[in-house]
Amino acid sequence: MEISLDHRQSKTRTPERLLRASGLLYIGLMVLIPLIVILQDGLRQGFAELIHQVTLPIARSAILLTLWTSSLMTIINAVMGLMTAYALVRFEFPGKRVLNAIIDLPLSIPTLVTGVMLVMLYGPQEVIGRFLLEKFNLQIIFAQPGIVLSLLFISFPFVVRNIQPVLQDLDQTQERAAATLGANSWTIFRKIVLPALIPPMLSGSLLSFSRAIGEFGAVVIVAGNIPLKTQTGAVYVLGAVESENRLGASAVSLILIGIAFIVLALANLIHKRWGSHK
Repeated sequence: MEISLDHRQSKTRTPERLLRASGLLYIGLMVLIPLIVILQDGLRQGFAELIHQVTLPIARSAILLTLWTSSLMTIINAVMGLMTAYALVRFEFPGKRVLNAIIDLPLSIPTLVTGVMLVMLYGPQEVIGRFLLEKFNLQIIFAQPGIVLSLLFISFPFVVRNIQPVLQDLDQTQERAAATLGANSWTIFRKIVLPALIPPMLSGSLLSFSRAIGEFGAVVIVAGNIPLKTQTGAVYVLGAVESENRLGASAVSLILIGIAFIVLALANLIHKRWGSHK
């Protein structure tokens, strides 16, 4: 009887083991091995040479430009994503379903197409682009504002989609009680609603930041490839590969990967702690 039971358990565990092995093998082939290869390539001449490569003026400028444009985009998306999610969940208005569907559109549009759309809208020869340049001396295309705009477009859904389910599940009993006691809408939002939305807002913002630091397609179209001016980290990597500077490309890639890993770890930590206190 015991032998039969052990045999059944072994047969039951066989599909689980195959599934687990398949998943681990796939992750190894698609993620771990490429990471190990680029890590080995970036460090093949030692850690000191890696530091030298990433502190070269052009490389350092590209990395810093990537960080500050992504940070500015993250702040704007956090605020606008929160407002958009709140409007979609709490208010009824014509075209709400269409707007809700459009929010996910940047995730499905090729980023090169995003860049082309922005050039057609804000190019110096277009109506809006010419107006901004003549009236405010603000150049969008082939300038740093274009980088921020392209990052805003491609990363916007992350914050909205992180906040929406939390807001939908939020118990409104406390809000009604506060309104009964005379609290105005702003006080209710600031004291009751906002504290519950901060964790998903932070998590979504970090995800959008992580997505932005590796963006290439939209940025290279909108901002071009101007060293020390509009060349971001991802674009620098392409230039380094084309100029056969593989070590420089690997070094900057490792920095971008490291930043993305840290940011994703923070996002997961926030999500885990927030989920455990729900």
